[in-house]
Amino acid sequence: MTRKNFIKRLAQLSLIGVFPALYSWQIEPFWVEFVRRKLPIKNLPQALEGKTLMQISDLHVGDRFDWNFLIDSFQKAKQFNPDFVVYTGDFVNHGTSEEQKDLEKVMKQAVYGKLATFGILGNHDYGKNWDDVECSENICDILNDFGVTMLKNSSEESHGLNFIGFEDLWSPNFYPVEVMKSHNPSKANIVLCHNPDACDRDIWNGYQGWILSGHTHGGQCRIPGIITPVLPVENKKYVSGEINLQDGRILYINRAIGHSFQIRFMVRPEITVFTLTQA
Repeated sequence: MTRKNFIKRLAQLSLIGVFPALYSWQIEPFWVEFVRRKLPIKNLPQALEGKTLMQISDLHVGDRFDWNFLIDSFQKAKQFNPDFVVYTGDFVNHGTSEEQKDLEKVMKQAVYGKLATFGILGNHDYGKNWDDVECSENICDILNDFGVTMLKNSSEESHGLNFIGFEDLWSPNFYPVEVMKSHNPSKANIVLCHNPDACDRDIWNGYQGWILSGHTHGGQCRIPGIITPVLPVENKKYVSGEINLQDGRILYINRAIGHSFQIRFMVRPEITVFTLTQA
C-alpha cells in the first residue's frame, strides 16, 4: 500500500469512527420520540374513553446536558393537549440548590394535564447519595407549587381514574405496602413507580393493571437484541417498553427524556402519549 493510499484509508476509517460518536453525543440525545400507544384499563369510566395520558420521566435537570432541550420538548408535547400528565421521577440530577432553581425554570414551561397532573420521586431526587430527605421535600415543594400533585406512597383519584404513587425503591421512604393494602380493585387504577425492580418485591397485594416506570433510560446506549451494557436494575429484563408480568400486571418503562450523561445510541429520549381505553 502506498503512503497516499494509506493516509486515504486512515481518513476513511477516522470518519467512520467519528460519525457515530458525534451522532450519539450531539444528535440522538436531543431527538425526542413521541411514542403513541393505547392504555387499556379495567373499570375505566366511559367518560375517560379516548382521553390522553402523557408520561414524562427522568428530566435530570442539572449540568450534564443543556436542559433547555427539555423546555423545547415540552413545547412540542403541549400540542398533544393531554388530559392527564404523569411525571415518573428523577426531576434533578443531584438536587443541589442550583439544580432546584433550574428546575423551577423548567417547570414554568412544563406540560400539565387538562384534568390532572401527578408526579412521584426518583432516586436522584434524594440527593447525591439518594438519602437526602430534605432535598426530596424541597423538590416536592417546587413541584406542588407548579401544580403537580406528588404521590408519596399514596393514591388520589381524578375523574374516576385512581393514581397510586410509590416513593423510590432506593430511597429511605419506600413504604408502598399500606397503600397497596387499601387499593380498591373495582376502581380504574394506575401505579406510578420509578424503579421497575419494585415489580419483583412482595408488595402488590394482588394488584392487576398497569405500572408506569422510568429509571432505566432504556440503557441509553444499546444494540437491540444484542447488548445493553449499562442497566441500573437487578432484573435485566427491565429495559424499556411494555412488559407483561404474566400475573395481571403490565409494566411500561419509559426511556426518559433527560440523560445521566449526554450520550445515547439507538435509545432516543421518549415522551409517551397513551390513549385511554376500556380493557
